[in-house]
Amino acid sequence: MVRSNKENRKEEILEAGIEVFAKRGYYNTTTAHIAERAGISQPYVFRFFKTKETLFIAALERAFERILQTFKIVDARPENLVAEMIAAYEELSETYPNEIALQVIGISVTENTVRNAAQKGLTSIQSYITDRFKAAGIKDAENEVTTFLARGMLCNIAYFLDIPELIDGKKK
Repeated sequence: MVRSNKENRKEEILEAGIEVFAKRGYYNTTTAHIAERAGISQPYVFRFFKTKETLFIAALERAFERILQTFKIVDARPENLVAEMIAAYEELSETYPNEIALQVIGISVTENTVRNAAQKGLTSIQSYITDRFKAAGIKDAENEVTTFLARGMLCNIAYFLDIPELIDGKKK
């Protein structure tokens, strides 16, 4: 399926938004910054996204959807499921580091619509992982999901703040 120029342009704006939001944060980013990164005029951004907030939500939704799809394609035996999902997330983090930053930024934004998008994204991931862990016969699946998600968020924070010793315990 070939995308139209309009679809391509919207995608370019969204990708530019992901990059700029990841580097500058939500509050320090303007649509002018995103337009500049996308190589277009600022008014053109508004043809696709009515506000900076709607663009950020689209970027955040993209990040959570990519995580969910990454977990869905993990094909592992029950005894290897957790390790394989961790490995898949680590690979995703290396491939799409800006989206990892967006998760951290997204949970810090106080606007209700952004908070709702972050809650929806995290809840969908939690629900999927819980179902997957239960289907795999993982004991105490709910508790294991909480630990899995908590470690994932710790990894995100360690990456975002450039403090790898939060994960590996070694000082820089």
